[in-house]
Amino acid sequence: MKTFKLVPVFLLLILASCSTVSVYSDYDKNVDFAPYKTYAFFKPGIDKVEISDLDKRRILHAIDEEMQAKGFTKSDNPDLLVNIFTKSREQVNVNQFSAGWGYGWGWGWNPYMMYGGNQTTVSTSTEGTLFIDLIDAKKKEMIWQGEGVGTLTKNVDKKDAKVKEIVSKVLAQYPPVKK
Repeated sequence: MKTFKLVPVFLLLILASCSTVSVYSDYDKNVDFAPYKTYAFFKPGIDKVEISDLDKRRILHAIDEEMQAKGFTKSDNPDLLVNIFTKSREQVNVNQFSAGWGYGWGWGWNPYMMYGGNQTTVSTSTEGTLFIDLIDAKKKEMIWQGEGVGTLTKNVDKKDAKVKEIVSKVLAQYPPVKK
């Protein structure tokens, strides 16, 4: 009977682990975000980002789409400067699976397991982090920072969708809701 009570908990954990992007944000609590209506990209900062020009354009295009969807206008005299920063790290995943012969359920030593098979698989993936900084253009102070973390893909057909997903989830947290 106890196993049936645990099934919903396991299903919840499985569903929660399916999320492909984690997002976080931080902001200056003393800033009123309402007056900000225009933006431009902070070229000196973006030029320093060490990713391919193709990926950089993907990110900037996705930010453009999200900012315009939020009602912002691109301007030569902006209220906000948008900067990005990226980092990545390799992750190694090790999975071990034991397949044995035996009977019944439960824990303990099974003499039949020693004739079963053990299989270990090792895979690697790249986890990428995108930081989006919003800077007050007049004061030259960062007022908001969003961070999105997700597994990167090398599949060209999926890159655009992945970048859009990360950017939209990060910028969904802007402007912050004051509590």
